[in-house]
Amino acid sequence: MATQTATTNATAAPVLRKGVVKFIVSGDTIIIRGQPKSGPPPEKQVTLSFVTAPKLAKNRAGGEETKDEPWAWEAREFLREKLIGKDVTFTCEKIANSAREYGNVFLGEENITESIVKAGLVSVRRDVPKTAPEYLRLQELEEEAKAANRGMYSNSPASDHVRNIKWTQENHSQIVESFNKKPIKAIIEHVKDGSTIRAFLILPDSTYYFITLMISGIRSPGPKYDASGKPEAVEYFEEARYFVESRLLHRDVEIILESNTNTNFVGSILFPKGNIAEALLREGLAKCFDRSMQFSNSGADKLRSAEKQAKDKRLRLWTNYQSNNQIQHEKDKDFQGTVIEVFYGDAISVKSAAGQVKKVYLSSIRPPREQGKPVEDGEVKKTQRNKNFRPLYDIPWMFEAREFLRKKLIGKKVNCTLDYISPARDNFPEKYCYTVTLGGQNIAETMVSKGLATVVKYRADDDQRSSKYDDLKAAEDKAQKAQCGLHAKKDIPIHRINDLTADHSRIKHQYLPSWQRALRTEASVEFIASGSRIRLYIPKDSCLVTFCLAGISCRRSSRPAMNGVPAQEGEPYGDKALEFTKDKILQRDVSVHIDTTDKASTCVIGWLWIDQLNLSVALVEEGLAEVHFSAEKSEHYRALKQAEDRAKAAKKNIWADYVEVTEEKNKEEPEDTVVERKIDRESVIITEVTPEIHFYAQNTRDGSKLENLMSKLRQEFQTNPPMSGTFTPKRNDICAAKFSDDNEWYRAKIEKLQSGQALIRYIDYGNKENVPLARLASLPSTLNNDKPYATEYALALVALPPEAEDKEEAYRVFAQDVLNQKLMLNVEFISSGVSYATLENAQKVDIGKELIKDGYLMVDKRRERKIQDLLSEYKEAETVAKKAHKGIWEYGDITQDDPVDL
Repeated sequence: MATQTATTNATAAPVLRKGVVKFIVSGDTIIIRGQPKSGPPPEKQVTLSFVTAPKLAKNRAGGEETKDEPWAWEAREFLREKLIGKDVTFTCEKIANSAREYGNVFLGEENITESIVKAGLVSVRRDVPKTAPEYLRLQELEEEAKAANRGMYSNSPASDHVRNIKWTQENHSQIVESFNKKPIKAIIEHVKDGSTIRAFLILPDSTYYFITLMISGIRSPGPKYDASGKPEAVEYFEEARYFVESRLLHRDVEIILESNTNTNFVGSILFPKGNIAEALLREGLAKCFDRSMQFSNSGADKLRSAEKQAKDKRLRLWTNYQSNNQIQHEKDKDFQGTVIEVFYGDAISVKSAAGQVKKVYLSSIRPPREQGKPVEDGEVKKTQRNKNFRPLYDIPWMFEAREFLRKKLIGKKVNCTLDYISPARDNFPEKYCYTVTLGGQNIAETMVSKGLATVVKYRADDDQRSSKYDDLKAAEDKAQKAQCGLHAKKDIPIHRINDLTADHSRIKHQYLPSWQRALRTEASVEFIASGSRIRLYIPKDSCLVTFCLAGISCRRSSRPAMNGVPAQEGEPYGDKALEFTKDKILQRDVSVHIDTTDKASTCVIGWLWIDQLNLSVALVEEGLAEVHFSAEKSEHYRALKQAEDRAKAAKKNIWADYVEVTEEKNKEEPEDTVVERKIDRESVIITEVTPEIHFYAQNTRDGSKLENLMSKLRQEFQTNPPMSGTFTPKRNDICAAKFSDDNEWYRAKIEKLQSGQALIRYIDYGNKENVPLARLASLPSTLNNDKPYATEYALALVALPPEAEDKEEAYRVFAQDVLNQKLMLNVEFISSGVSYATLENAQKVDIGKELIKDGYLMVDKRRERKIQDLLSEYKEAETVAKKAHKGIWEYGDITQDDPVDL
């Protein structure tokens, strides 16, 4: 401190001025802002007369550091807490041989110099005339402080009044993590520009961290310098800095450290009178800064809203602002609809409630893109594509992105909010870009968080962006840190697709046999060419194949002009059938059973189900297809004919002009024309019997296959135990189930779901059981190819007696005779999809005929010609039972009141 060598001129009264305290330099020096007549306010640095304060620590250029003198910090804090931001009056004048200006500062009537001397935080100088009345008053106050042991005159150790300061911080990221975004007490020491400050962080252990902080989410104009190092004028730089200084400098605040650069911290300042970042944005003195927006404690929405207010008013930095967003007058910019198609990873088709279909692009994201190769001039050259290049499968992560959207959105109702319209360019039409939400979840944000898309980077003044842009950036940051998806450095997915739509040669011999053996094959629908012609992707075999619906004939749909081939008109109702099939199954997960191929083996033919709906039957029932003669040999023929009859009766679509032609049939003529009974007995084991005298049988030649299947199933679940809650059961699903008797896993079909329980049938044995859902699990796809090893049959030519007790007895005896027995089975006829068979034991005794002979069952009335001889034998056995009054015939003929069978 300079030596004060003279006193104030006693003959001239000092001029009393007014101002606001801006900064406390030390315990005896104050910077005061005066009242400006125009331009920036003038500043005065006033050193308090007759006193000297302990010196504060300094960190000079070159790394030279000093420590606080004892009580220096308390002295400065005494003045800061009392004066910062307050209106004061003061006197000041220069003293000979000194660059400083000395004087007194008054807070109302309070003389600040007297107050700090009385607190014992400064000492009265000894190098001034001792006759000055002000000096004598200060000496008295100093003696009073000493007598009262105040401040530096107390008995407290001097070392307790020296701060522990860390001027430089070595590991910024570690410091950010250690505080875990908790508020830290701080004092703002310097304002570099509107968005950059220096501050002391005051830790609970009284350690002081000196840091440079950039306010997150915003950026104000900063200083610039010419080549010689002289500052250049920057518009609104001084105004922004003054705005912050007048509100924050030397104020008590709390700072949240949110991130860091190499040398500085990024964070938010919590200030009792408001958010400084929002205030700067509202006044047009700062702009939102995307790079740090995601870290801001204030919330991106508030900052964007504050900036928008300045833009709308054209304030300061936004004086010449012109919005480039085109949607201000767009009608119906927000709508709800159902997703019907997904295009790669950034666009979907949505059908509104009114039936209008819109192509919706997801705002501000890019799907996975083809990798480029840098060339000599610095440009990027696209990777050479071969003739079979397919972006969906050949661009890494494109398939995963498309599949995520397909499984998440297809068939679901979404909310679409229009953000901006991307103008047409490079022969591409304009794009309508939306924020799409499902159940409140932003789909684009979810994709970015999984690394299945990247976020578009914009200029600060570009409004063509998502309304949730900051959420997208935060999601991308998390994905990058976790190295998810596109940000992964290893395990990049490669899809080797067998395109059987182009290479037909392998269908018949390599794939068809396993598809035919499988009960159901899971697939997803990639494309629909017509009502009955579909392109499937079969994940199990990683192949694309053309699939035609079996059992029906659909009208041809129209085709656009393509590759020089002119457009073709469709047949009546062909396009309607195409739309029906699209609505039902496009990009849905389906299950198929493949029967055969067409003559040229270019496509496969079979049956397709969506949520247990047979699509062939559904098309016929809507009058959009006819039953093909090839369906007559199928188990679905009856359902198809019934559906066609209903469509004809309702005159739907192709049947609009249908006139029914009735044909008289000879009721006495049996339906079948085969007159010879066919005997082709198979060795079976009966595994289950039902009260209706139906039974389930396993062919003995399949015994080793079944044992092998069970071994694989149990080994799979021992190696990879199913996780609870991962399987969502649906009716008619084929799954794995744990049997209650032995706690082993078996294949099962879900027949009913109710109250947390599932009624299942074990498809390889035929028995049923009610089990909790926790005992069900997803069946590995490798174990779903084999058809059920237990087949349902009904005992031929027999009928149950009318009385309930007799029925129970017949069931009991039948089960006793056949259950778990090795028998010979012969299918006699098929009715309503069920095979009716006779059974013989090792002694070649006909089980059904023997039960009739013993009076447990009755003879069924059948008209098939081929079984009339056998039926006669059964009737003779029944006559024997009647005469001997066995079983149900004990009290006479129970059928004597029945009408005569003509």
